[in-house]
Amino acid sequence: MSLPNHFELLATDGNARTGRLTTPHGAVRTPAFMPVGTAGAMKGMHWREVRDAGADIVLGNTYHLMLRPGAERIAALGGLQTFTGWNGPMLTDSGGFQVMSLSELRKVSENAVTFRSHIDGAKVELSPERSIEVQRLLGSDIAMQMDECVRLPAERDDIERAMRLSLRWAERSKRAFETAPAGYMLFGIVQGGDVPELRRRSAEALVEIGFHGYAIGGLAVGEPQAVMLAMIEETAPVLSADRPRYLMGVGTPEDILEAVARGIDMFDCVMPTRNGRHGVAFTRFGPVNLRNARHADDPRPLDEESAWPSARSYSRAYLHHLVKSGETLGAMLLSEINIAYYQQLMQDIRAAIAGDRFEDFQKQTRADWARGDIAAKP
Repeated sequence: MSLPNHFELLATDGNARTGRLTTPHGAVRTPAFMPVGTAGAMKGMHWREVRDAGADIVLGNTYHLMLRPGAERIAALGGLQTFTGWNGPMLTDSGGFQVMSLSELRKVSENAVTFRSHIDGAKVELSPERSIEVQRLLGSDIAMQMDECVRLPAERDDIERAMRLSLRWAERSKRAFETAPAGYMLFGIVQGGDVPELRRRSAEALVEIGFHGYAIGGLAVGEPQAVMLAMIEETAPVLSADRPRYLMGVGTPEDILEAVARGIDMFDCVMPTRNGRHGVAFTRFGPVNLRNARHADDPRPLDEESAWPSARSYSRAYLHHLVKSGETLGAMLLSEINIAYYQQLMQDIRAAIAGDRFEDFQKQTRADWARGDIAAKP
């Protein structure tokens, strides 16, 4: 059974698309990159900086938030947007990936996943129904179905078992979501590892079930980029063209360009803030490692043409000093510079698609990355 559609496709250029997704907390311009606020906070950044950088939507993590401070507590305090102060569109994942990746002691059954909390060792059961309940208590605009994600490489039998279980959980997730208020959305998640046939079968079955949008999960988990792109090519054409398509956990600027060219509308990744905390800035020159000694005496800014003030205002020498000294300010500045770069990239992608020049934009962007950083100061 189909669900109401809140996505408007505005323009296409080849397989690349730009559109608008309307949520209870505002509109999301697509293609969109969602900064990750795992535990209800963006590491090293204030929410106003995330908004000023151009983000329309952010991601919260069901697993972490249900364990601390607790979904019921957040609901009593007004929901995740009020609790955090973001007050904009928010997507929450189902918690399934974190259960698989963070919990050493876990048991997967038809009914649920049982695991030990990484915080205090308490035994927790997460079923599709509980996952949806938690996400509704959080008040996220977009909830994700409960699924099982298998790390690659894996045996086909294990991949198919997880894919089939995820489909059964998709049906249960949809039934549990039926009481959600109008305007809120539930996305299904395509699984199937690196097996094209399983990817297609998963996508076809999810479209038959019917969701507000569709995600491609189980990628960016260790497989080569070529495998990821091949699975997108197998999957995206099967998904409803009038619904948003979300590639989970991706990724690098190059990954995003490639995925947009294959029809993907939404992305999320911890990379901008994580790399910022480790001294790496994303720029139009490609990644720049501020730990390198070449920056120690360089009075020039990171990028004098950047639209983001911090990329223009602070010298490379100062950023290098902050990073090498372990100063918190260094991680904060590079995190905001990276989030701003990603949002500028998405803005430029949307404009290129709308202007029917996405292919030229890809070529120019890759050429800029290939030229690399400016020469070291003599």
